[in-house]
Amino acid sequence: MYKRPKGTMDILPETVTKWQTLEQLLRTICSAYDVKEMRTPIFEHTELFTRGVGNTTDIVGKEMYTFNDKKGRSITLRPEGTVGFARSLVENKLYTNPDGINKFYYMGPMFRYERPQSGRFRQFHQFGVEMLGFASPYIDVECMVMAVTVVEALGIKDVTLHINSLGDFDSRIAYREALKNHFSSSLEELCSDCKARFESNPLRILDCKVDCDHPAMESAPKTVDYLTPEAKEYFESVCALLDMLEIAYVVDQNLVRGLDYYNHTVFEVISDDPSFGAQATLGGGGHYNGLVEEVGGPCSPGVGFAFGLERLLMAMDESQVEEDHLDIYVMPMGEEAKQLGLQIVTMLRANGYRVDMDYQNRSLKSQFKTVERKQAHFAMIIGEQEIEDEVVNIKCTHSKTQDRVPLESILDYIEKHEKGVHHE
Repeated sequence: MYKRPKGTMDILPETVTKWQTLEQLLRTICSAYDVKEMRTPIFEHTELFTRGVGNTTDIVGKEMYTFNDKKGRSITLRPEGTVGFARSLVENKLYTNPDGINKFYYMGPMFRYERPQSGRFRQFHQFGVEMLGFASPYIDVECMVMAVTVVEALGIKDVTLHINSLGDFDSRIAYREALKNHFSSSLEELCSDCKARFESNPLRILDCKVDCDHPAMESAPKTVDYLTPEAKEYFESVCALLDMLEIAYVVDQNLVRGLDYYNHTVFEVISDDPSFGAQATLGGGGHYNGLVEEVGGPCSPGVGFAFGLERLLMAMDESQVEEDHLDIYVMPMGEEAKQLGLQIVTMLRANGYRVDMDYQNRSLKSQFKTVERKQAHFAMIIGEQEIEDEVVNIKCTHSKTQDRVPLESILDYIEKHEKGVHHE
């Protein structure tokens, strides 16, 4: 017996409706922000991620699904969406957009080899937004407001926007040296990953899950203390715009995010919902300069965020999910009735109704159980007498009324019944 690989899941029909509700809501929000969908390949050349995401990140170092194709080229299943968008922007010359800014969103599977846990899988799904082409506190704030809009639209409670600044290039150099000076005295007490990051990227030490409770983490220098005047002014503008819009936020000086391409503004949307246990990050992102140049394009700064759809589904208000039900279930009794039923089913579907029919010659009792399970609005019964009289019996499962309806009047009857009868 075959089983799905560890860290994956089957999305079964009874749960797909919730996924579809979430996806449609996200598309509606994107439309309001004039953000267009773009779809990039599920796999890319491995070098794209090692250059774009960074060799010092856990994603590249430990979590990527990488393999050689039949010609020996190294291929990686995408672990995140931003770098693929940067590659596409360059390859398709989207940076020539006369409006100056490209706003894209994506939804789809990502792949990371990590320990599966609640809301976290090896094949998982992300919704992400990227705004590329111009650096501005206004665009950073628009991106953050959009992320907040997503969680609010889903009815998710007890969430907080956490923000921080990593500063510009000079800020990062100064902060890097401050971190090395700070951790040098306690380096031997830290894990092997932290020791490796000390030289290559000491900022990543702050992201360590093993040593997160070490006293050196708590007393580590803060990014905001090493911002250049220009970077400090940029971050103050971001905060002022959030204040103007009355968007509640917390300046979290421990927030660094895990990818190398971030600078200036970084942010996360964090839930305090007890169903998640401890504080849980629903999604996050930030500002980045240099990523597009790193993959061969011109200067094209950007800002973006991503949400794990599995996490959003866990927190989503169930009342927003529409019930999945049929409009009509057709119940033929006999072969001739089945042929007539198929014609009626085809006509009703062509007119936009959700319809199904019994093909198994089951008893009326069994078919009525299916009507109940599928929560069909109408049950349509076709027997020998109905065929002879050129009618069908239509029962409304809400009002419990039943009528004999001529074949030529079926569509008119259903339309009038729906308009004229209000059901509890």
